Amino acid sequence: MTFTDSLYPDNWSEIATSVKLEAQWCCHRCGLKCVAPGEDTSKLTISKRRVYNLQVHHWNRNPRDNRKENLVALCSGCHLHYHRGGRSNVSPGQLSLW
Repeated sequence: MTFTDSLYPDNWSEIATSVKLEAQWCCHRCGLKCVAPGEDTSKLTISKRRVYNLQVHHWNRNPRDNRKENLVALCSGCHLHYHRGGRSNVSPGQLSLW
C-alpha cells in the first residue's frame, strides 16, 4: 500500500493531537517525553527535535481505522521500530511528515 493523505480523515490533525494530549506528550513504548506544540526547542539540535517528535501509530496499520483503541502515541524512533522491515504502509522517510 502506498502512502496517501486520502487514507486519513479530514480531522486527522485533531484526532492525532487528542491522542498525544492523552499520552501527556510521552511515548507509549519507551516513555520519552516529547516536544509539545509551542514548547521551546531552541536548545535542541535538529536531530534531537526529530527524536522528541511524537507521532500517532495505528496498531493495525490501517489509517482509516481511527478508533481510540487502535491509536497510540509513539516517539519517532519507536514509530519507526513498528514500521521497519517492509511490513508497513509508509516508508521511514514519510514518518517525518508527522
